[in-house]
Amino acid sequence: MELADRAVGLLLSSISLSIFTYYTFWVIILPFVDSDHFIHKYFLPQDYAILVPVFSGVTLLSLLSVFIGMVMLKSKKKKA
Repeated sequence: MELADRAVGLLLSSISLSIFTYYTFWVIILPFVDSDHFIHKYFLPQDYAILVPVFSGVTLLSLLSVFIGMVMLKSKKKKA
């Protein structure tokens, strides 16, 4: 089981690092590259640089709130 946990951890770390690298390049470096450069076709328009993290954050907070609410309801039923 420990090997499977290590594999999942390595996979999640790799995905996180690649997303961080992509987003950092997209937001910090890409605005300084000419707009007709071929690298721009691999990235979304700059408008999405704000929309994607905001939407992800709202989704994460919503799911976290639902999870906490369900746990609180279950613990309340156990006490009764």
